[in-house]
Amino acid sequence: MNYKNEVAEIIASYLLEIHAIKLHSKNPFTWASGLRSPIYCDNRITLSYPNKRTYIKNQLASAIKDNFNDVDVIAGVATAGVPQGALVADELGLPFVYIRSSAKAHGMTNKIEGKLEKGQTVVVIEDLISTGKSSLNAVDALRDAGAEVKGMIAIFTYGLDIAKENFANKDCKLITLSDYDTMIGKAVSDNYVSSEEESSLLKWSKNPKQWSNNNQ
Repeated sequence: MNYKNEVAEIIASYLLEIHAIKLHSKNPFTWASGLRSPIYCDNRITLSYPNKRTYIKNQLASAIKDNFNDVDVIAGVATAGVPQGALVADELGLPFVYIRSSAKAHGMTNKIEGKLEKGQTVVVIEDLISTGKSSLNAVDALRDAGAEVKGMIAIFTYGLDIAKENFANKDCKLITLSDYDTMIGKAVSDNYVSSEEESSLLKWSKNPKQWSNNNQ
């Protein structure tokens, strides 16, 4: 679910303005999975814009205060969720850990970096939700370490049905600051895309696989 509509629109505008989100319905991007997509999102770019970075940090922190009680630790998902999570942990005065995509191959072979004790409550920070698979792998790692995961907060989500199903199956509450539908509305109103492109972009969100097959 979106955190607040006004916040969602502001962040969507920011991401479009600084080209953290790129929309190419006629020349699609290819994801690592092979899926063709009209959108590419890299929220790490926000870190290079202090005012926008601060706004996002403050909204993530506010969302935690409004949605979760008694949080012991903030966790970031490697790699893009690490700097965002560290900023939020600093804002809230809380300890920070981060979760690797896989255990380190040398040294202590950690998958979770930082001090985390069994029974501690954790909110996970992520930059982007696509299918949710990698984000929920981080949740599994925290739970396996004995932490109580209260939920996850992300900057942006594509709003795909598969992600909603994956989070429901893992019983993990997800809060996002902005989403695909809000962003498309801003992209149209601010003339980033035409009405023709809007139609194609909306079709992708409803059935990404079919859209991808039709745009090979």
